[in-house]
Amino acid sequence: MDDLQFGTRDKRDHWRPRDPIKPSPLLASPWSMLKVVKWLPHYFYPWNGLFFLTGCIFWFYLTPDVETMKTLEWGWVAYILVRNSVALFLLHGAFELRLYIQRAQGNQFKYNPRWPKETRSNVFMFSSQNIDNMIRTFGTGVPMWTAYEVLMLWAYANGWGFWTTFADNPWGLICLGLVMVVIHEAHFYFTHRMIHSPFLYKHVHSVHHKAVNPSPWSSLSMHPVEHLIYFSGSLIHLIVPSHPLLAIYHLHIAGLGAVIGHIGFDKMVVGDEKAMNTHAYAHYLHHKYFEVNYADGLIPWDKWAGTWHDGTEEGDVRMRERIKLRRERSMAKT
Repeated sequence: MDDLQFGTRDKRDHWRPRDPIKPSPLLASPWSMLKVVKWLPHYFYPWNGLFFLTGCIFWFYLTPDVETMKTLEWGWVAYILVRNSVALFLLHGAFELRLYIQRAQGNQFKYNPRWPKETRSNVFMFSSQNIDNMIRTFGTGVPMWTAYEVLMLWAYANGWGFWTTFADNPWGLICLGLVMVVIHEAHFYFTHRMIHSPFLYKHVHSVHHKAVNPSPWSSLSMHPVEHLIYFSGSLIHLIVPSHPLLAIYHLHIAGLGAVIGHIGFDKMVVGDEKAMNTHAYAHYLHHKYFEVNYADGLIPWDKWAGTWHDGTEEGDVRMRERIKLRRERSMAKT
């Protein structure tokens, strides 16, 4: 498959899709019911459907019984930590293995021609992006995810919160499940803007932005404070009627799903003439330019705020003009 049929490469061999990326039609203006209906399958397939499936498997088959979870004991807490670590290692590792170790499709659809393994830098521990990212992911990322999950499960087992069942409140839980990705993106957008404030960016978020050429292991490579903030969206399950299955699903969207924006490829080639869209470009542009695409476009937060970059050369111009204007206003104030 020729990636130049779908995009272009600049003189430095950076690839970009030919068509501009657009926010979803969910809240687009003008709004179109037909466009939303046509788009809906993409809301579930492949990623959100996958994370709901893993959430179901974890809740029904890989979670201790309620009696066990009533007491905080290291045994079942450690089990949850290992279970989450293995799941993340398998999923993120599968992308890393196929795309970055085996290089099964070479640099087809790869945004940045460089390979993190071959680019050593002193900004990373041991001068290695992969080693640094894995240490941060498994050192504080998965433990923080696990801490929030243990809190949810312990609260559920002890009846603390507004927990309900599918038998008692089927439509409420179904509706909550359907908007879970929207809730996650809203939390991600506003907390993301917060940690781009000068102080938090310098001391916290800059750790994640060391990976200007992100790969799967970059997904949860963050400062511990950012991990604390990032997974805090799951606390909503303590204040609205919910179920542990949905809490686990929510954490899988955040934990396992972080890989989506960090794959580094626009498409995964699955056959001679077949490829699956990754939807990674919006967040790749955020890593490349820092001040665009604070969310991924499910809700057009960036469009409304003027920070949306659609991946085109015109988008580059708009971004530079916006930054120039902001600097001029800042200088005028001083």
